[in-house]
Amino acid sequence: MSVPVPTPALAGAVVLVTGANGGIGSAFVAEALARGAVKVYATARTPRTWDDERIVPLALDILDPASVAAAVAAAPDVTVLINNAGMLPPTASFLELSADDLRATMETNFVAPVLLATAFAPVLTSHPMSVLVDMHSVASWYAFGGVYSASKAALWSATNSLRLELAPKGTHVVGVHVGYVDTAMAAGVEGPKLSPADLVRQVFDTVEAGGYEVIADEFTASVRAALAAPVEALYPELRA
Repeated sequence: MSVPVPTPALAGAVVLVTGANGGIGSAFVAEALARGAVKVYATARTPRTWDDERIVPLALDILDPASVAAAVAAAPDVTVLINNAGMLPPTASFLELSADDLRATMETNFVAPVLLATAFAPVLTSHPMSVLVDMHSVASWYAFGGVYSASKAALWSATNSLRLELAPKGTHVVGVHVGYVDTAMAAGVEGPKLSPADLVRQVFDTVEAGGYEVIADEFTASVRAALAAPVEALYPELRA
């Protein structure tokens, strides 16, 4: 008779959210509390105030090693880490991108979340069960965003590696792939957008079900499916 494998739950969890001031970050804070989290560290370079004693504003610059170390020291009880903070480069063109913007985007969207995950790994693995959530994008699989796509593809690969390393230590790792979300970052984009609340509900549903990957919308699902086809199926403009 097989023994059921326990799955992570938000009830009783202590959650840390990076980029908590933004639309998706704020939705993570609210939904974590709605599902029974006992504490949420809401981090940002300049934390905002929150009207809830269960929310702990915490200064965190993910690009500053000293700030990361201070956050680890200030939040030794974290059981769920949500790597949400990120940035958009000024252009989607590699040919027009400056070297500084190339490095800044890779540092913010790839290097920083990986280093934050490794910094918090001893905290997460000190608990019998914990969770790491990495926010990717459909851009992880679809190269319309130049260095943004490259940075998210790199984070996707790192998430897969971290999942293999952390699973034996009791930390469940979830990667999130989504198209456009109705936030300030996508304000200038036309077309369908997922609401932050809907996205976050999908993420936490996947966490609590023990899933590994969130495919949040139809566009993302279609891109995921096209990865198995020849490259020109994903990029038909190459046939021109």
